[in-house]
Amino acid sequence: MPGPYKVEVTVKSVTKGKCPQGFKAGDRWLIEDGKTPGGMCAGAYEAVGPTIRLFRLGGEHPWDKDKDVTLVSCPDPEHWVIYEVRRLR
Repeated sequence: MPGPYKVEVTVKSVTKGKCPQGFKAGDRWLIEDGKTPGGMCAGAYEAVGPTIRLFRLGGEHPWDKDKDVTLVSCPDPEHWVIYEVRRLR
């Protein structure tokens, strides 16, 4: 199995409220070499972390049409931030 892959996390949208960290659509982080992305809040990282690990090691979600892209929601119920997690091949 090839890998580990680089993974890019992008704020896809903020659909309710305002992100307390100030994240806006288009903000992005590159995850490579097993390093955590600077500036991402702990809640967001904990939400996207399992998908980052999955994608870095070549796994995929069975429900995603594009096996290299998935959406993950921030766990904060007052501020709906949607992240796109993309494996870079």
